[in-house]
Amino acid sequence: MYKTILAPIDLAEIELTQNVVPHINSLSRMDDPHIHFLAVLYPMIAYYEFGLAQPDRLLPSDDERVQIALAELKKAVKIFDIPEDRVHCSVEIGAPRDRILNLAEEIGADLIVVGSRRPNITTYLLGTTASSVVRYAKTSVLVVR
Repeated sequence: MYKTILAPIDLAEIELTQNVVPHINSLSRMDDPHIHFLAVLYPMIAYYEFGLAQPDRLLPSDDERVQIALAELKKAVKIFDIPEDRVHCSVEIGAPRDRILNLAEEIGADLIVVGSRRPNITTYLLGTTASSVVRYAKTSVLVVR
């Protein structure tokens, strides 16, 4: 049924990751698909633009942040029950929706599995990454709450 599954992981939202575990594990037993886990980081410049970082404070470069996040992602995906030869991990810099959709197309994903929380006033006004992925994806998307 599914040969290539993309599972975006928000390293800051471990609860969302835990919600998708049973679904990914179940899907991985069906047809032995390759599971691509993706973490997306905003560019460092965004932190300066929004006042979340001070220019006089030395912060890690985007390359350093990618390496740190990749180590975290590899550690985080150990909670999944998937053979290592079918697990792929990557970290990208950019807007989450765009990076998710681009990687889905690059790898020929049959399915994107994304965690989401229940809507609140903020998500009604601004939307969520999950809703953007559903809206613009060219493949099936499973949203897990």
